[in-house]
Amino acid sequence: MRTRFFVVGLLTALLLASVGSYYASAHPDGLEYVAEQTGFIDSAEDPKTGDSPFADYQTSGVEDERLSGGLAGVVGVLLVLVIAGGVAYAVRRRTPADSAG
Repeated sequence: MRTRFFVVGLLTALLLASVGSYYASAHPDGLEYVAEQTGFIDSAEDPKTGDSPFADYQTSGVEDERLSGGLAGVVGVLLVLVIAGGVAYAVRRRTPADSAG
């Protein structure tokens, strides 16, 4: 039962990240919107991570916008899974039999 829940959750997250990301709003987020409306958007600096492989929710080197955003979403989901899984594994409760090794 737990495995099925995990697999369904993972597939749902991957589907949303890969397909749903294409349909996300292209409008600026709240902070960008306010910065444009109040006139200080031009004073913003480029982010230090602007040249990273997944900057601006896109995959560098992939020309197709839909595929680029989908790949970035899938990699993000998998990265979160690996990091969260690693943390969960590191802090799990161990029974005395586990530490007898």
